Amino acid sequence: MAVVDITSLDGKTVGQLELADDVFAARVNPHVLHETVRHYLASQRAGTHKTKQKSEVSGSGRKLWKQKGTGRARIGSIRSPLWRHGGTVHGPVPRSYAYRIPRKVFLGALRSALSAKLADKKLFVVDKWELETHKTKAFRQALSHVDDASRSLLLVDGGENVNLERASRNLEGVKLVRTTAIQPYDLMRHESVVLSREAAEKLSRGLSENGEAGASEHVQIEGAVAGKGKSTSADKPKRAAKSAGAAHKKVAKKSEKKPAHHSGQAAKAHSKSKPKAKKD
Repeated sequence: MAVVDITSLDGKTVGQLELADDVFAARVNPHVLHETVRHYLASQRAGTHKTKQKSEVSGSGRKLWKQKGTGRARIGSIRSPLWRHGGTVHGPVPRSYAYRIPRKVFLGALRSALSAKLADKKLFVVDKWELETHKTKAFRQALSHVDDASRSLLLVDGGENVNLERASRNLEGVKLVRTTAIQPYDLMRHESVVLSREAAEKLSRGLSENGEAGASEHVQIEGAVAGKGKSTSADKPKRAAKSAGAAHKKVAKKSEKKPAHHSGQAAKAHSKSKPKAKKD
């Protein structure tokens, strides 16, 4: 297990934290990091580029001169792409540059980035982001106790912290993200990473391939499905017995009704067979 020291905002070591090896001590894959960084930068593009086509530029639609007899080249519109101030052919149009990458690739890039930071001794863990005030000056002093050498810091917290958000948003080179919004690009772009103890534990459990969180969620899902009334293997023999009993009762009822039905038909046939008496 990877072990890191836990420091307070005063710069004192208050303990140690064990982290998952497959998350913070994994093999660094440069190709996966490159692909995720390209994906992130492509999704950040606005894609608002636009050029005017022939039908969108200003200009008359009349034919400038007749087709033949002038000795000049034929022309149909002053807005032709061949002319100055004419339309643009096959120019850029507004579009999205975002594309999808596999989830396993993204998670592998997160593990590689966190492992690289820990191997370079650029990953720090603080006990809690407990700030008495939202002032930037006091927070800057607290960060200097944790890491004073780095020019850019990525702060990762596990929950909402109003004082932390307000104190860090005006510092140059400092960015605050939550564990659910962390990106490999941010981890690689900043020189050092400072995690809270809660955030480090969440990342260690969530990104670990052998974590117990996935098993508990799987059990919970199974319980929810069973609670919705879906049949289980234990209920199948009972339902089969009930259906067989119901079918037997239906057959018995039909057999009881059939003799009465036939006797009624025989009586009607007998009454029809008797000749009617002639009137005098």
